Amino acid sequence: MSVLEKSAAHLEDELTPDPVMAPAAGSIALHLALAGTVLLWGVLGGFFHHSLWGSAGAGGAIQVNLVSSALPLPSNQPVNQNVLSTETPSQAPAPPTPKAKQAEDETAIPITGKQKKQEHETTPRTPPKQQQPTPNTRAAYGEQSGSSIPRAAQPSLTAGPTSINNGDFGSLFGWYVDGISRKMATNWYKTLVDPTTPRGARAYIDFTIYRDGTVGNPKLERSSGSSTLDRSCVDAARRVDTFGPLPGGYNQSTLLVSYYCEY
Repeated sequence: MSVLEKSAAHLEDELTPDPVMAPAAGSIALHLALAGTVLLWGVLGGFFHHSLWGSAGAGGAIQVNLVSSALPLPSNQPVNQNVLSTETPSQAPAPPTPKAKQAEDETAIPITGKQKKQEHETTPRTPPKQQQPTPNTRAAYGEQSGSSIPRAAQPSLTAGPTSINNGDFGSLFGWYVDGISRKMATNWYKTLVDPTTPRGARAYIDFTIYRDGTVGNPKLERSSGSSTLDRSCVDAARRVDTFGPLPGGYNQSTLLVSYYCEY
C-alpha cells in the first residue's frame, strides 16, 4: 500500500500546475519601478523641460531696473592708431661724435731719424690727343696696282676656234658656243685642202646666226694664204643647216660669230 500511495502522490504532483502568478506579479512590479526611476531621472535632468514645463506661446515683458549710474559708458574718442606700446617711444641713439684732430705743437723739436711720408697729389690723367691723319692731296699717276678682279664684259669671247662678238653671250651661254664649234668641225672637210698648204695655216671667216639657228652671209675675214683652205672654211659654214634656235635668255635677233679653220 505504501508503494501505491507514493505513486499516486507523485502522479498528483506532476499533474498539479506550477504557481506562475506570484513570480509574474513580482516581475511586473520590478519593471514598473524601473520605468518610474528612469522617468523621474529624465524630469530631474531637464530632458523633458519643453514638454512638461511649457509650450510655445506669446512672450512676456521683462522689467529691468538700473542699479547704479556709476557704470562707465563708451566715449566718442577716436581710435588710437599708435602701434607703439607706450606714448613715449625711445629715441634712436645719437651718432658718435667725430674725433677731434689733435693739434700739432709748433714748438716741438722734430725727430731727425724719422721722415714724414710725402703725400702724393693725385692728378687726373687726361687721355693723349689722337693725331688726325693728314689728308694726301697729291694726285697719284701711274701708281695704282693692277686689279685681279675680272672685267665685267669683254667685247668678245673665244672658245677654241669660235669667237662671239655680242657682249657676254659666251659667259652666259657657253653650251651654245660649244655647239657651234662641234657643228663647224663636222662640216669642214680637211681633205679638200691642197696638201702643199703649210701646217698651222688658219683661215678666218665671219657669219651670222639668226633667231631660228640658220646661218647667213658667211664670208672670208682673213686669208690663210691657201685658196683651197679659205674656200673649204667658207663652204663648211654654208653646209650647216642650223645651229639650233638662239637661247631664250638672249634678247637680240642675230648673233655675230667669228671662226677659223686650221690646217
